[in-house]
Amino acid sequence: MEMKNTEREFSAGGAILNREKTLLIFVQNLKGQKVWTFPKGHIEQGETPEDAALREVWEETGYKCRILKKLFSAKYMFTRNLRLVKKEVTWFLMEKTGGSGTPITKNEIIDLKWLTVDEAERLIRYPSDFEMIKLLRKEINPRQNP
Repeated sequence: MEMKNTEREFSAGGAILNREKTLLIFVQNLKGQKVWTFPKGHIEQGETPEDAALREVWEETGYKCRILKKLFSAKYMFTRNLRLVKKEVTWFLMEKTGGSGTPITKNEIIDLKWLTVDEAERLIRYPSDFEMIKLLRKEINPRQNP
């Protein structure tokens, strides 16, 4: 099978840090697998990555947040409907400022959990999520050696 055109996608998301815990969401991915991950979603027309990250975190977790800083950008490729998709996700460190913890997009979110970084690391699967865990550890204990 031949690949058709390449598509580009841009998403943004956040890792909420509350003391020494972070929030993961449990979702079904495009392959139909159920996975624990950090909240993220597509950047809509006219949105900045920051706006999209705050909106997606609100929709997927029910928490209003503020961005503390940009963590990193993950770039990867995958195939969807015989098309190569080049994706870039901009990740931000956030703190919650309000909200109920009840997802707005209830049909997409199976569950959510506040976990220590070690607990979260045991549940995640994606390479970019492991990078997030590494960066969160540095935020929690800045003097810790890598």
